[in-house]
Amino acid sequence: MLRAMSSPESIEPQRLARAVPRRGRPPEPVAFTRSELTRILGVYGQFVAAGEWRDYAIDCLSERAVFSVFRKASETPLYRIEKRPSLARRQGQWMIVSMTGAILKRGHHLSQVLKLFDRRKLRLAT
Repeated sequence: MLRAMSSPESIEPQRLARAVPRRGRPPEPVAFTRSELTRILGVYGQFVAAGEWRDYAIDCLSERAVFSVFRKASETPLYRIEKRPSLARRQGQWMIVSMTGAILKRGHHLSQVLKLFDRRKLRLAT
C-alpha cells in the first residue's frame, strides 16, 4: 500500500523548524574564567618553582577548554586539565587527564579536582 506524501505546506511549522538546521554563527568556544585560570596557574607556578613543569598551553575549543602541562615544550603533555560544560550535570565539568589518556580525577568543582596535585601525593606517585 502506498502512502500519499504530504506537501511541505501541510507539515506543521514547528516540526519543519526542528528539521531544518540553524544557520548562523558557530557556537562560541569554551574558555576559562579569570578565577579558574588564576587557580590553575597557581598550581602550575608551584610545580614550575619545584622544577617539575616547564611549559603550558591553553586551547579553547568548541566543546571544551584545555590547559596542558609539559615537562618540555617538545613533548606530549604530562597532564591536561579540561573543562567540559556539557558534562556539568553528569560527571562534572572538570577532569584531569594523564599523558596516556587515563582520567585521573573528575568532579564538579575545580578546587576539588586540583587537589590531585597536592605536593605530597605527587611525590609519592613519582
